[in-house]
Amino acid sequence: MKVTGIKTFICHAFRTNWVFVKVMTDSGIYGVGEATLEMRELTVVEAIKELERYLVGRDPHDIEAFWHDAHRDSYWRGGPVLLSALSGVEMALWDIKGKDLGVPVYKLLGGKVRDKVPCYANGWFAGAKTPDEFAQKAMLAIQQGFEGLKWDPFGKEYMNISPQQLNESLACIRAVKQAVGDKVHLIIEGHGRFNVPTAARIGRQLQEFDILWFEEPIPPDNKKAMSWLRQQLQVPIAGGERLYSRYDYTDYLRMECADFWQPDVSHVGGIMELRKIASMAESSYIPVCPHNPSGPIANAATLQLAACTPNFYLLETMASDVSYRNQICNEEVKFEDGHMYISDRPGLGIDINEDELQKYPYECRNLRHYQGNLTDIRPKDHMEYFKK
Repeated sequence: MKVTGIKTFICHAFRTNWVFVKVMTDSGIYGVGEATLEMRELTVVEAIKELERYLVGRDPHDIEAFWHDAHRDSYWRGGPVLLSALSGVEMALWDIKGKDLGVPVYKLLGGKVRDKVPCYANGWFAGAKTPDEFAQKAMLAIQQGFEGLKWDPFGKEYMNISPQQLNESLACIRAVKQAVGDKVHLIIEGHGRFNVPTAARIGRQLQEFDILWFEEPIPPDNKKAMSWLRQQLQVPIAGGERLYSRYDYTDYLRMECADFWQPDVSHVGGIMELRKIASMAESSYIPVCPHNPSGPIANAATLQLAACTPNFYLLETMASDVSYRNQICNEEVKFEDGHMYISDRPGLGIDINEDELQKYPYECRNLRHYQGNLTDIRPKDHMEYFKK
């Protein structure tokens, strides 16, 4: 079996655009992957095209050799564009291998340690503006069965936060806490917004709410600053969605930067790279909770990792999505009692519908985090995409 080519697809998904990859072979078996790189989708597609020349004519089963050669020969090693491109292609190669051997990917990575994984919700707050509205939507989310709720309550602040905005943010968290009590974990997202003293100030205030973690309180660039902040705060710290490959995570481990690690399978270099990172974390008893807000193929790949990774703790799950998510792919996700079940179908257990993808072409989207419209994360006709 030899690779004959790569196709890419960009599908508009309201807040971003999904980037899908299809690797084809001369046997007729093909694999799909996802390389969604929010706000840089056109760029990552070009990077995928450059990887094609490294792959055509090769045996798709030789995943490690391809990854090594593509990473080595990039010369400008690492970074979100190369690693996201590699992620999408690498996922598709695992999909091919699983299909060719007639087994789900997790069986190729050591086998199953669980049949289902607990999930926390992102996006549950769509459209909420006031503390009362957040509280009402939180009650609806826990009725869906999620084990935790994550959101960013910090308006459009950057680096510093005004006393008024801090009070408004705390009021929002307090309203949600009062509404849900101890029924679910609360997770506070920072999106890498703040400088060190501001993050420390906020972190001390968050102790009141017994949160599960404070996510990306500062930008991801300075690991020493992250480590220092973690030592100062009583609340747990999470991060890692903007680290690329195990090489970035080496210092993360050595410097003890976070209590929870959040590698993203569509950015970190793919399935095997995330598995290696999780093993690094496992050696220090650190749970991994992968960043997973993207599209259906990334979700399918992350579920395969949840199946075979002992220290996989919580899966980030979008509470709803665009109404056509189930039309552009054959995703079958069962969600029950706060857990998402893992597919036993060969490969990643998912395929795309090329004709349907053409109906939702690329639309430019800019980052919302500092515009004050963070809760405008879903269209009005958004809907659940999983089965109960």
